[in-house]
Amino acid sequence: MKKLVSKWSKRLAVIALMTGSSSLAFAGGHMMDVGVYGHDQDVSSGTVSADMIQAAENGWLVVHRTDKKMKPGPVVGYAPVKMGSNYDVSAILTETVKSGEMLMLMLHSEKGGMKTGVFEYTLGAKTDGPIKVHGKLVMSVITVK
Repeated sequence: MKKLVSKWSKRLAVIALMTGSSSLAFAGGHMMDVGVYGHDQDVSSGTVSADMIQAAENGWLVVHRTDKKMKPGPVVGYAPVKMGSNYDVSAILTETVKSGEMLMLMLHSEKGGMKTGVFEYTLGAKTDGPIKVHGKLVMSVITVK
């Protein structure tokens, strides 16, 4: 387990340096802040995955359609995440997504809904809504292969 954490810590440190990410911080090799990390991938199996999600609270990986404007569009999948480190989080897609399309893998809260453990978000709502850090959405955009 220690090797796995070390491997991911090194990978994420490189990603943070390459992207200029300020939402990732390390202290003694431990992640302290929230983030969603994904990569371009084939989704022909009907799922999409985030490599790693660091969450400050229980919530959701929510898959939005997006484009070059980088605005979150309709939700096409979601999966629960727990507080802390989540690795290889997969969401089942509710619609067909074609090669070349862009998906936004976004961290949403579990707060504000009527039922715990039930994803209740609709586009633009506050219930189970997006988590923001320093006013920015916690997300990663990928292109479907």
